[in-house]
Order: sequence, then C-alpha cells, then structure tokens
Amino acid sequence: MIANQDRQDHTLSRRRFFAVAGAVGVSASLAACGGGTDDSRDDTGSWEFPDGRGGTVRTEGTPRRVVAFTGSAGALVDYGVREPIVGIFGEAHARDMLGDLDPDSVTVVGDAWGQFDIEKYATLEPDLLVTDSYVPGRLWYVPDDNLSKIESANPNVIAVQIAGQRLPDIIARYRALAAALGAETATPAVAAAEQRFAAASQAVRDAVAARPGLRVLAASATPELFYASDPRASADLSYFTELGVEFVIPDKVDPGGYFQSLSWETADRYPADLILLDDRTSGLQQAALADRPVWRSLPAVTAGQVAPWSPIFRFSHAATAPLLERLATTIRDAKKVR
Repeated sequence: MIANQDRQDHTLSRRRFFAVAGAVGVSASLAACGGGTDDSRDDTGSWEFPDGRGGTVRTEGTPRRVVAFTGSAGALVDYGVREPIVGIFGEAHARDMLGDLDPDSVTVVGDAWGQFDIEKYATLEPDLLVTDSYVPGRLWYVPDDNLSKIESANPNVIAVQIAGQRLPDIIARYRALAAALGAETATPAVAAAEQRFAAASQAVRDAVAARPGLRVLAASATPELFYASDPRASADLSYFTELGVEFVIPDKVDPGGYFQSLSWETADRYPADLILLDDRTSGLQQAALADRPVWRSLPAVTAGQVAPWSPIFRFSHAATAPLLERLATTIRDAKKVR
C-alpha cells in the first residue's frame, strides 16, 4: 500500500477548481506518447503513464488520490491497488464490476449513466482519473458536456483504450497501471487468477473443438431493435474468436462499429445455433422477449440455446476467467440446430 503523504503540492483545492472551471476553453493537452513502459518513474521522481487517447500523463509524484470508473477501480484492486482509490463513478453498486472493492469505503461521484457530481469530485482533490474508452476520444461514464470542467479540476486523466484492442493486452495495461501506482502485482493471488484465466481459455478451445461448426450470435435487444454484434469490435468477442468460436459477422455494421441494428421484422437475418444475449439491465432479457414471434422462431431460441453475455466487465484475470468458464460450459452444452 502507498503511505499517506502530504498532498498539498499535488492537488487542486476546491476553491481553485471552481475558479478554473469557470474559464472558457480549458483542455488537457497531452504530449505524444512514445511507447508504453511499466517503469513509471524517472530519476527526478516524476511519474508518467500512457493515456489511451494518444498522450502521456505526467505528475510530480505517484498519484495518491484516484477516482475511477467502477470497472477500472475493480481491476486495479484485483492487482493490489486500494488505498489510493478515493472515489468511483458508474453504477457504483455493481458487484461484478467492483470485485473486492467495498463501495461504502469510497465516495460515489456518480451512480448511473450521465451522473457525475463535479463538486463532489473536486472536493476529493483527485490527482488522477481512470476510466475506459470504448469510442476514440470519449471517456466511459464521463459526460461529454462536463469534460472540460472535470479536466479543470484534474487534468490528469488516463483512458484505457478498449475498442479494437485484444483482451489480454487490455488486462496487461491495467496490471501495468497498478504496478505504476505502487502495487505489488506478482502476488500468489494474482498468479492464481492468471493461471485460472489460462485454464479457462483452454477450456473454451476444447469446447469449440468438441462442437465443430457451432455458429454463435452475440446480440442485444430493446423494444425497438435487435442488435447483432460484430465480434471484431469487442475485446471479449474478438478474444473468443481467437480461441476458435465461430461468430456471426453482420453484413453492414452501424457507425461506431459495434453492431448492426435490425428491426424486429428482420431479427432472423442471421440464424445461429447459440445466442449470447446481452445481460445488462438496459436491454430486454429472455422473459421479456417471449411474446415476440420472430424471437421465438430463431433456431437457438427454439432449442433453448440462449446464454447470458456480459459485454461490460472489469479487465483483470480474476474478473474475466469466470466469463471464459461460463462460455466454455455454454458451448459444451450446445449443439448445431440450424
């Protein structure tokens, strides 16, 4: 753990925040990143770490007051970071995202999409904000219209790039950030989680080999639309593809690259043997879809081969190993029905 130190020289006071937040045109202009390294200190004692948006965050010393998206905070805790985390935002009581982090032990800056209490954030006097980035240049669960004020309170923002990145590489980035923040990431618990991840990955390979030709569709559903996901855009689905899973690839992906939007009249466009259905509360689940004739007609639905899929999760070995284990079991239990 990082010892408590006088942070007066490394944080903005609440008064200064409100003075700066009122200024026009504030931005966090970061220098170009010349390549990642886990050694975050130089000989002068300064700290730096690559930002996924293309720059490098540099501070006078190791950040000691971190506010993070719940999944980011949970991943850092999985790799040994705890004391520096003082605040979280983004569905703050989602246990799967927080892991071993107790939400009551930190300040909740926001608890839903679009919520981010800037005054509460400033009061925490953070010297680092960490979140994911699923869309280039945008921060997950950080409202776009308040970004300049948030960066005025603390220009040190690290966005871990998710879109187009390999799952193992994203996990490695969080592990490297934890090490840069002073955590010991070579503990027996971390090693055990890494071994479980490797075993679960092999279990998926073995399950796929036992079910050749099984075609899988990753999908989300709302009252208006059925979304066929493009596995090439998602870190988890693209990794599943590396392990041998045969996914449906939509013909025409919507702007943003994550899925193709289909009307319910055309939701049967991509027949599959197995459907992985987005399990977030923002989407419709199987019980709510039961009265839709097109849904009931899908081969996978008729065969009872619909399984939950968690597209948003925390990026650590400890968190993703269970997802892989669940996928392996799902594939082993499925059969071709098209």
